[in-house]
Amino acid sequence: METLNTDISNYRNLLKHYIEIRDEQSLYGAEQLSKMFIKNNVPPEEIVNLHIQALEELYPDVPEYFRHSMNFLVEIMITYGIAYQENYSLREEQSQLKSEIAVAANMQETLLATTKPETEDLDIGVVSAPANQMSGDYYHFLEGKDNSIGIAIADVIGKGIPAALCMSMIKYSMDSLPEATMSPKTILKNLNRVVERNVDAGMFITMFYIQYLPAKNKIRYASAGHEPGFYYNAETKTFEEIKAKGLVLGVSPDADYREYERTINKGDMVVLLTDGVTECKQGDRFIETEEVLEVIEQYSDLPAQEMVNKVYKHFERMQNFQFRDDFTLLVFKKEV
Repeated sequence: METLNTDISNYRNLLKHYIEIRDEQSLYGAEQLSKMFIKNNVPPEEIVNLHIQALEELYPDVPEYFRHSMNFLVEIMITYGIAYQENYSLREEQSQLKSEIAVAANMQETLLATTKPETEDLDIGVVSAPANQMSGDYYHFLEGKDNSIGIAIADVIGKGIPAALCMSMIKYSMDSLPEATMSPKTILKNLNRVVERNVDAGMFITMFYIQYLPAKNKIRYASAGHEPGFYYNAETKTFEEIKAKGLVLGVSPDADYREYERTINKGDMVVLLTDGVTECKQGDRFIETEEVLEVIEQYSDLPAQEMVNKVYKHFERMQNFQFRDDFTLLVFKKEV
């Protein structure tokens, strides 16, 4: 109360001046007092008490009902002041958390960075956009000494910082695998052991992994419970679902993964995606997979990167620029 005692005279004079004249000078003085109260963390009920004290000194005959109403206001301000301080502290914590998440999102972008292969064989395009600051989607490229190209796309069942940390672990696990283990079934088996041993039991990862073998014009692939891919036949201009069965990573330490193989011809295209693409909504209706493929085919004559960008923009507009889930679409075309 030292601050209030010191300024009671000043407050009383300002109040008297304003009641009698109501000019800008007294309002300016009140503004300066308010700043001083804020600086000294004076709670609102003490300011109301100061106002009551000044009024009683200026007008000793103030009606009893007015005193009661001011006492009522003091009680309200006590509760209000406590709630306001709690709310202010919560906003400060939220602001700090947002700042930390922004830093974590930048770190995730750096840690999960991967280089898209430059090759005459394949034209590759990829777009990945998080629904929030932290993404639970992931894609990665590996290049073998035999000119083979490994392409992984994954989705964490779980979001936020834990998902980001999990993806970082997966990325560095993939980079540490020896050259001999680049076959899809072996990579998934090795990653499954890593996830099962190191990731919380309530968090799982789906992954689709494709290995392109240029010398054989073939692709090998395996899936760990991920969304199916699609194969586009340039000659018939039709899509075919790439079916591959496999347990999600992290469920069982002894899981094995079946490997599939098929020939890929010039002009053909492979589409990999996460469920953020297939679960887009138009109004209250989830779109059908056929609708996604129709949009992809609409832009299929474009270079791969331009094509996926167009597809992303199409669904971004459909979702009113607010995706419900992370959106990742990866396409590669056989060029030669």
